[in-house]
Amino acid sequence: MMPDSPQAVIGGIGCHTDFHVAAALDPLGRMLGTESFPATAAGYCSTRRWLASFGPIAAVGVESTGSYGAALARSLSEQGCAVIEVNQPHRHLRARRGKNDAIDAEAAARKVLSGEATAAATDTTGVVEAIRQLSVARNSAVKARSAALCQLGDLLVTAPAELRAQLDCRRTLGGKAAVCARLRPHPDRLADPAQAAKTALRSLGRRIAQLGAEADELEDELDRLVAAAAPTTLSRLGCGTHHTATLLVAAGQNIDRLSSESSFAHLCGVAPVPASSGRTSRHRLNFAGNRDANRALHMIVVVRLRYCERTRSYLNRRVSEGKTKKEAIRCLKRFVAREIYRTLRADLATLKTRT
Repeated sequence: MMPDSPQAVIGGIGCHTDFHVAAALDPLGRMLGTESFPATAAGYCSTRRWLASFGPIAAVGVESTGSYGAALARSLSEQGCAVIEVNQPHRHLRARRGKNDAIDAEAAARKVLSGEATAAATDTTGVVEAIRQLSVARNSAVKARSAALCQLGDLLVTAPAELRAQLDCRRTLGGKAAVCARLRPHPDRLADPAQAAKTALRSLGRRIAQLGAEADELEDELDRLVAAAAPTTLSRLGCGTHHTATLLVAAGQNIDRLSSESSFAHLCGVAPVPASSGRTSRHRLNFAGNRDANRALHMIVVVRLRYCERTRSYLNRRVSEGKTKKEAIRCLKRFVAREIYRTLRADLATLKTRT
């Protein structure tokens, strides 16, 4: 990214929990300086002032804009800086120059200057960030409930026969958990394995019920937010609340940072990657990208293969042409990515006008 002004500054910032390290380059790539700042609101303002002391800021490359650098990226954007999302330095650079915070910050700045890093940081000030946070909490509750169900099943295997017979009235683990939550062990006889088993099963049963209630509550909130943010996408076949939320989070509130639908496909890992050499000309599947978004697209295709005759006909035709089923499904995921990108753009544009 070559700045228009010969005095412009290109910044690079390596982010950590307690502090951030900034580096400043001139348009010719010469190092102007490095400095460390605390990861606080005052530190974010000091970072911007320090970079501006060398000249007008053309752009700032920030590492970990989705985690350690999220607050810094928001602050710099609010102060009028162009924030570019930068990946961690390549291991070849670390093998040649070593690893410290100043080297990482300089590498971030050089990626911006060379044009290797061009994507704007994801906007985390709108409803999409709220959807992401609720999704994290809901997914955590679901995973914890699944783990508790597995533990309950393991305890039931070794529980006394009388206790197992008491729970045979329910066939599923969820039903058994509901019964376990109502068990009444004798508190003065916990040395007895039967009473200890009742206590443990009751604890797991109550935990499962609580986690299920949390997941249901968060799911209701997600239904409301996703329906308001992306109604058109939500109406497409296979695009339920969770798949739409995952794709929304992957694209970001500022979906215009993705230059085209092919960029979105690469982000989701559904665009083919060239793998040619010499006389061999071929492409391979992309195993990089956002794997949660890739999984969401895959499940949308699975739903459409079951309920959409047009999708099944396409799959059969491509298989008859010599493609494997995996390759044909990859083509379908690429098609769905193109469709979802357009509907998300329309939804987010409408949301922007409403707000």
